[in-house]
Amino acid sequence: MEHFHFDQLIYPPCLQVGDTIGIISPSAGLAGLFPHRAEQGARMLEEMGFHVRFSSHARDCDGWAASSAENRAKDIHDMFTSEDVSAIICAIGGNHSNQVLKYLDFDLIKNHPKIFLGYSDITVLHYAFASQANLRTYYGPCLISEFGEHPSVLPYTEASFKKTLMNRGPVGEIEAPTEWTDEFLDWFNKEDTKGPRKMNPHHGYEWWRSGNASGPLWGGTIPSINHLAGTKYWVDPTDTIFFIDIPEGGPGEYMPQSELDSYLADLDNLGVFKSIGGLIIGRPYRYGENEIKVLRSMVDQYTNHYNYPILYNAAIGHTSPIITAPLGSNARIDSSANLFKLL
Repeated sequence: MEHFHFDQLIYPPCLQVGDTIGIISPSAGLAGLFPHRAEQGARMLEEMGFHVRFSSHARDCDGWAASSAENRAKDIHDMFTSEDVSAIICAIGGNHSNQVLKYLDFDLIKNHPKIFLGYSDITVLHYAFASQANLRTYYGPCLISEFGEHPSVLPYTEASFKKTLMNRGPVGEIEAPTEWTDEFLDWFNKEDTKGPRKMNPHHGYEWWRSGNASGPLWGGTIPSINHLAGTKYWVDPTDTIFFIDIPEGGPGEYMPQSELDSYLADLDNLGVFKSIGGLIIGRPYRYGENEIKVLRSMVDQYTNHYNYPILYNAAIGHTSPIITAPLGSNARIDSSANLFKLL
């Protein structure tokens, strides 16, 4: 899209109690691999007052993806055109949403605007729906990872989901959660069903560089952002409040920092760090104190020529709980007020 502007993104209608939520698996097939998580997630949404409908291939598992790229694209089309479906939630991320892009009818999506929610590799679809269909989408919880939490979805995650998707007004201030977790409980052995994960005290926001800035909220997960570099689906992040979500490297493992460094270098070569108005780093999955120190030095290396504020430890992405954020909406970060706000 030649003249893309964040303020032209279409807001989908709000979610209401009694609405039907459609579930798709545009990337990994983990809903089929872990049916107990999918069933728990659906049960949680039903307890919140919604109906749940799985797409035809949402519970398929075909190697490292849920189904063929054509089938996954068809599920997306079906959910956008189904009159009884009000919102679409992705079962989980993965690493292969990029395969479906060439099969998507973006005019169809543009003409049937709906809430579209997910994180991690769903980043690819957020970029594509914004740039090609002018649809405002939402970065937030997935079915089996967040709503499938045992014994129930975490209260902070649920509250942000409802506040963002069930009201038309501004989201307002995003307060840090009081506790967080990235404990890994093996889903294969159903260790996750034996009790809640251990929570840690959350020590609030950290400001790696002071200052204040406003702009559209944009960003996503590394390396899914990087998949789109140089394609027509890329969204120019100039003057945005850009966020980076750092995922796992494998089940229960953090992403090797050597890999992360190369992905950050990609963004640097794309001019991202030079062009943005502010930076938010979500709490990385499974990082301890030493990894966080290394991360901070890496971020400083790529941004030390610029003077925008940098907020660390936001509840965006791969640790729990997480926020639901309307992408492209106007955001403000201010170190002096310890503020992260969606206007």
